[in-house]
Amino acid sequence: MVRGDIAEQRVDAVVNAADRRMRGGGGVDGALHAAAGPGLLQECVQRFPHGLRTGEAGWTNGHRLPVRYVIHVVGPNHRAGETDRGLLVCCYANALRVADELEVRSIAFPLVSAGIFGWPREDAVAAAVDTLSSTPTQVRTGVLVAYGEDAYADLTRHLGDAGR
Repeated sequence: MVRGDIAEQRVDAVVNAADRRMRGGGGVDGALHAAAGPGLLQECVQRFPHGLRTGEAGWTNGHRLPVRYVIHVVGPNHRAGETDRGLLVCCYANALRVADELEVRSIAFPLVSAGIFGWPREDAVAAAVDTLSSTPTQVRTGVLVAYGEDAYADLTRHLGDAGR
């Protein structure tokens, strides 16, 4: 785990916490679109004309990011009443499935849905850590990227409590 900006990670792929439309937005999605340049939006429109459903994952090229791929996941919007934790778990598991299809060996994840979608952060941390540590994958290196001191502290606390 690291504290920092997911758009600056030096890995094969980064995971984008997108909304269903996949047209850029706030939070992680906005940061990655801004850093990747207009080509990312153009590719999202072309590859995903109707977006993705909650829990699904798809990929695009990295464009101006220092990565080969962006794996987009649509997390549940807790503030809008999407409270099924299984959808959040699917985001991580499906991102790893896509990473394996792309033969990604290193990947960086944000805390999906923990920002503007309002998922309770401690549960978002638990879902991320538990799913990433228990899902079979060919990925060798996975990094959880915490944006901000509070998210980093929650990750550190959860990892310490789990004895990892």
